[in-house]
Amino acid sequence: MAELDRVEKSSHSLDKSITLPPDEIFRNLENAKRFAIDIGGSLTKLAYYSTVQHKVAKVRSFDNTAKEASSEKLYEISVQEEITARLHFIKFENAYIETCLDFIKDHLVNTDTKLIKATGGGAHKFKDLIEKKLGLKVDKEDEMTCLIRGCNFVLRNIPHEAFIFTKHADSEFRFQNTHPDIFPYLLVNIGSGVSIIKVESEDKFERIGGSSIGGGTFWGLGALLTKTKRFDELLQLASKGQHTNLDMLVKDIYGGSYGSLGLTGDLIASSFGKSATTDKEFSKEDIAKSLLHMISNDIGQLACLYARLHSLTRVYFGGFFIRGHPVTMHTITYSINFFTKGEVQALFLRHEGYLGAIGAFLKGAEEDNPNQYSWGENYAGSSGLMSASPDINPMQRARSGTFDMLEMDRLERKLVNLPLLEDPSSYVPDTVDLTVDPLAREYWLFCFEDALDGVVKRAVASQPDLPEAVERAEKFRQKYRHKLQTLRQQPFAYGSLTVRSLLDTREHCLNEFNFPDPYSKIKQRENDAALRCYQKAVAALDALGWEEKQFALVRGVLAGNVFDWGAKAETPATKNAKPKYEFFHSTSLLLLLFVPERPWLVDSYNQWLQRLKGPPHKCAVFFVDNSGMDIILGVMPFVRELLLRGTEVVLASNSSPALNDVTNGELQILTETIAAMDPIIQAGLKEDRLVLVQTGSSSPCLDLGRLDKELTIVVRERRADLVVIEGMGRAVHTNYFARLSCESLKMAVIKNPWLAERLGGKLFSVVFKYELGEPQEGSVSL
Repeated sequence: MAELDRVEKSSHSLDKSITLPPDEIFRNLENAKRFAIDIGGSLTKLAYYSTVQHKVAKVRSFDNTAKEASSEKLYEISVQEEITARLHFIKFENAYIETCLDFIKDHLVNTDTKLIKATGGGAHKFKDLIEKKLGLKVDKEDEMTCLIRGCNFVLRNIPHEAFIFTKHADSEFRFQNTHPDIFPYLLVNIGSGVSIIKVESEDKFERIGGSSIGGGTFWGLGALLTKTKRFDELLQLASKGQHTNLDMLVKDIYGGSYGSLGLTGDLIASSFGKSATTDKEFSKEDIAKSLLHMISNDIGQLACLYARLHSLTRVYFGGFFIRGHPVTMHTITYSINFFTKGEVQALFLRHEGYLGAIGAFLKGAEEDNPNQYSWGENYAGSSGLMSASPDINPMQRARSGTFDMLEMDRLERKLVNLPLLEDPSSYVPDTVDLTVDPLAREYWLFCFEDALDGVVKRAVASQPDLPEAVERAEKFRQKYRHKLQTLRQQPFAYGSLTVRSLLDTREHCLNEFNFPDPYSKIKQRENDAALRCYQKAVAALDALGWEEKQFALVRGVLAGNVFDWGAKAETPATKNAKPKYEFFHSTSLLLLLFVPERPWLVDSYNQWLQRLKGPPHKCAVFFVDNSGMDIILGVMPFVRELLLRGTEVVLASNSSPALNDVTNGELQILTETIAAMDPIIQAGLKEDRLVLVQTGSSSPCLDLGRLDKELTIVVRERRADLVVIEGMGRAVHTNYFARLSCESLKMAVIKNPWLAERLGGKLFSVVFKYELGEPQEGSVSL
């Protein structure tokens, strides 16, 4: 690696990425198993699979559920080692292939390694070198097959993989939610030439066309005309050029537009048309720009013709020619828009450079059935999409040709859509896209950076017996702060920037440094305290008249949701109440303290009350939020009432920790404990009318497009007709505009002053949104 450092420092002084320590680039090498390589014309992409050992927080009951009010803790918390699978993808320039092969040999090749899967044109060119250096047999895989497999993989597993590029827009990148059924689509792969592939299913695809005029043509002609040999430098020239100095436009011929044919005056009539009649020297920049337009327009028109011929509207562009360069994406986009009159959009892929390597790896890993699992991008270990504006961050742009990393973790569960989504293809989980809202983006980035000291302090406090926790927490601080700084300059680095992605990135970074559940002891303490109040709260509710009780139940959920360690603000009352729930002598006192009087900011309570006077729902799916007072004194009495009405209830909770949200493991213990003191809950469990299912999530927010398949099976089998979503993260930051095919309740208290003001309310305003399965009028707009 030292030799690699010296080579890089001498040849590219701006590029710092290659000087990173090996464990920051080639991670988890000690557990690396199989690997594959994709060698293109100038870049090599390495893929390898490793097992990652990390800490997870587990809870186990002390088995004192028979006690109604125990001074002992309800459950014990332990931190255990767990092994999970991770995929690593690294991209680097072919100039360093020999040094990198030496590195691969030293760190990835072991006695069990017999062959290496290889694809790309370089798999033939460098076959002998690879076999000599690594002492392995090169098993060459078909390039097109690998490309399609890789494309299918990223489209299935990375929600914001595809994007539209719009130059000069407020946000140049507009990420698209992937359709649940990704087929059929057209893939236009622009390498040296162009291949156009129609993909109909996982294994059914065909090359339906192509062209010899592609990236190689641009590079070759560009080198002849400008004497510029490097591809990236040629694109840099093009970004500064004016093609109108060489190209003949319609107005140059007709003096303006050609209206009868619908041709605007600024349309190119002849590429390089002016160069034959103008006696002057043209700049390298103008030549490169004209050449880029000529080739991009040709490719765009060809792609449009094939898309129309095969009735396809999804067209993805990838290959060496694209490489995330804004000038290339802009010219392709313009061409597609022109030739289809906006009916087809040019879609680009955030990880298009890895498609071949991913496909080659999947071919070598078929025995592990990688496609039977869902995978998720690990934000802590991925470098993200590079900046579209070289002037803003030239060092980041310089990195794009060298080291670029993607990591994906295997999830324990297959994630699928909630079957109750009205239209899964148009579902967008996040309420606000921070990439297109600069004021919101700046606020939330500041908010998360401002909260960083508190998170570090909480992480250290969660592991008081481990002296090295302070050092690990400081590393977490540095890494997450660096991520926030990157996102401030490149908000599109990991797809659409949202509050959810900021939270998820923080969780990934905490896990990276072995802080699996910083709030575990807080949750334990609050759960124990809230349980001591449960019977009094239920007795107070049962003493109320029917209408009074329904209102108290709703206010109970809202009041419980105020107690949130992830919130930006809290009232003096909640701050004092957290360690001592015992001062609440009745539910009515609790409600008066924390929930404002009606009318609320969003208020559908009258419609909900009227619905309760009708027949009971068959089955309610309740996506729960926080531990402690929220789940025990807010949600459980509400669930109890649904059971009394004859409604089955599915309680859906996080699979693993996030902030102070209750996890499925904790909820199992809490529910069994409550059942020991409440015959209604006990009967619900015994008769299988109350079931607890995990969501497959470890986020404070909720993506209804990626839920544990087992949960969706339960939803279908029980024919759920009511969805309840609780909490600011799940019902406001996400799913505020989610349209469901059944009735839904979205309940939250706005605990962030900035967000409350933007919604037109004030701190601790209430959102109570009851919908019938179709768009409702009168909603507050974000």
